[in-house]
Amino acid sequence: MDIREYSEQYQQEALSLYQDAGWTAYTADIEALRMGLAHSLCILTAFADGKLVGLIRAVGDGHTVVWIQDVLVRSDYRRKGIGKALVRALCSEYSAVRQIMLASDETEELIAFYTSLGFQKFQRFGMVAYCKQR
Repeated sequence: MDIREYSEQYQQEALSLYQDAGWTAYTADIEALRMGLAHSLCILTAFADGKLVGLIRAVGDGHTVVWIQDVLVRSDYRRKGIGKALVRALCSEYSAVRQIMLASDETEELIAFYTSLGFQKFQRFGMVAYCKQR
């Protein structure tokens, strides 16, 4: 596996990752997704067998806060350490940043995944997260 910075040349493969994940909130508006990718703080990609198999996208200022917005691994490449490698690479890139945050579905699998990488629920810090969704 090879981790690289995202480039627009990977755009079609990246869109395919979102489709593979079933993230219809993103794929229903491809132009908004393209703009989101273009304006992200950082996007790292994972390649295996010559194709894009994983992507992590962060937003934020890169100095005081980084928000991990998306972590995707192609369904037929999951459970091979790709997601962990992407999260570790992004956290390493922003190791001086005080807060690296993310939101995810609350499934046992995702809780185990993110806690194994050192993330803790907001409540642990006496915090609560809020979202206004349209």
